[in-house]
Amino acid sequence: MPDTLRDAFLLAAGTAARLLAEPAVARHWAEPSALPAYRVSGLAGHLGLQVRYVSQLLEAPAPAGPVETLDDHYAAAAWIGAAVDDEPNVFARESGERHAQQGPATLAADVAALAGGLGAAFAAAPADRTVRLPWADRVLTLDDFLLTRMMEIVVHVDDLAVSVGVPTPASPAEVTEPVIGLLTRLAVRRHGALPLVRALSRAERAPDTVAAF
Repeated sequence: MPDTLRDAFLLAAGTAARLLAEPAVARHWAEPSALPAYRVSGLAGHLGLQVRYVSQLLEAPAPAGPVETLDDHYAAAAWIGAAVDDEPNVFARESGERHAQQGPATLAADVAALAGGLGAAFAAAPADRTVRLPWADRVLTLDDFLLTRMMEIVVHVDDLAVSVGVPTPASPAEVTEPVIGLLTRLAVRRHGALPLVRALSRAERAPDTVAAF
């Protein structure tokens, strides 16, 4: 049983790698995905990048400077609320497509290999290890960064599975519980507490949406 976010991230990364290796991903590679403006290839590449980012940032030295909280991190996130063709979302699609250029089989193998090597990297990283996000020039604790990537993996595993017509792989509670906790915090920040309470408890007064983004 996982004891930490680091252990949980390894489970999430393994789920992503196994889905990327599904034959249906290769069959639908060039087709539109369930996400607006994404092809399956770009979505698969974006999913794989969530594991690669962790590996790359751990290879860099621990940064100096103030550490940002998760609340501040998401408050400053330019992609939240951005339109499909706004720069943050264009960047995400293009980087996903670039990462997918290696093809579905190599991408799946790459993600599996990266996930397999992270256990030792996590064990060597101190509890207070920090990482610098190069695309935002901000610093998070490693564990907070892992939670942001776990959320991306859980959400995009579902997107990719729906896109290629396979059942969404089940994630263990050790993965889903912290992700749902993060999404709940973000939904409350966006909508307020009362709409969320109503959505969860009173169908007759539930708002149209309490989506976190």
